[in-house]
Amino acid sequence: MKTFMTTVLVAGALFAAEGYHVMNKIKIGGTGGWDYVSVDSNARRLYATHATSVEVVDLDAGKVVGSIPQLHGVHGVAVVPELNKGFITNGQSNSVTIFDLKTLAKTGEPATGMNPDSVCYEPKTQRVFTFNGRSNDSTVINAKTGEPQNTFPVGGKPEFCVADGTGKLYVNLEDRSSIVEIDAAKPAVLRTASLAPCEEPSGLALDSKDGVLFSVCSNKVMAVTDIKSLKVIATPTIGAGPDAAAFDAGAGLAFSSNADSTLTIVKNTGGKWEAVDTVQTEPRARTMTVDPKTHRVYLLAAEFGPAPAGKGEKKGRPPVLPDTFHVLVVGK
Repeated sequence: MKTFMTTVLVAGALFAAEGYHVMNKIKIGGTGGWDYVSVDSNARRLYATHATSVEVVDLDAGKVVGSIPQLHGVHGVAVVPELNKGFITNGQSNSVTIFDLKTLAKTGEPATGMNPDSVCYEPKTQRVFTFNGRSNDSTVINAKTGEPQNTFPVGGKPEFCVADGTGKLYVNLEDRSSIVEIDAAKPAVLRTASLAPCEEPSGLALDSKDGVLFSVCSNKVMAVTDIKSLKVIATPTIGAGPDAAAFDAGAGLAFSSNADSTLTIVKNTGGKWEAVDTVQTEPRARTMTVDPKTHRVYLLAAEFGPAPAGKGEKKGRPPVLPDTFHVLVVGK
């Protein structure tokens, strides 16, 4: 019995070793749903998508300092500080809103494929890539001029994307449970690989130092993929209903934000990627970003009303209560 209890206590200490917890909330308010959230760490700004707008939050002051309104079903935001530009995907109008990072003024709206979702800036080619969920392709935009250059197929329904900084991008294919590697200069898909046993991958993050990718999956696993071989090398268990993934290079931690009110933390311990901590967050707080300077995690959340009656035994989606939208801050 003593040995068993010692083992349990040691395991518990390891599991809670990272020390992350909910620190505070930043109120945004308003109505409507949300999707991606992005951070510009040097400018100390957070960009929170919110239905028909993007709310700009000053991270140090902990308050909203601006808004980009009159958008069309917002999904993702990519910021390019060296060009003083931001790019927002509009899923309803099949377009990208380009805006000035300093003034937040809109400067263009090029067309994309159908239902653009995630968006990534590739620095080597200075191109912006939107990944279009309904047309299963990617639209390439010249980040300097704002002109669309090309649209090419990716082989399935794309979800989150990441750029490695050397001319390649990676994106999960949700309907194929696969990942693709893209040459930004061509542009074209170079390789496609299965993420099995991962199912319906959504969020994606990159550890460029160790050369691995982190895909969060609907069957409660994080698929860790070696970039050289493009093979899955680990599948640590995460929470239910994950959407976003993030990696903090300074802390050496990968994160999965989950709809079941948890944030899973994954770490390489002894050469093996495994879950080392779980933070209690809030219901449906499943999109996030990480600030590499402060090592804090920012999740979008709100309060919900009772779920309406649905068909059969299933209930409908609970409504977001007005004026409860906020940013959840997790750190040490």
